[in-house]
Amino acid sequence: MIERNVTVVNKLGIHARPAGSIVRAAAKFKSKVELVKDGVAADAKSIMSVMMLAAAKGTVISVRADGEDEQEAVQAVIELFDGKFSEE
Repeated sequence: MIERNVTVVNKLGIHARPAGSIVRAAAKFKSKVELVKDGVAADAKSIMSVMMLAAAKGTVISVRADGEDEQEAVQAVIELFDGKFSEE
């Protein structure tokens, strides 16, 4: 299992469009991918699960994956956050 922290930096936080981007990115991998906020884990392959985190700007999220392509899965999700989901 690999886990890395990332901060939500886009103005609107994780709303529907970024959540959809996360789900599409995570779905490309065989590994189990989760986002964790305040001890609550969300399945990164489920848009409802991701949106339920209600992650606003400034929130620290742990991105973790477990499986054969875990390194690539975490990196793909982290890149979305780093790129502000192409919103700004």
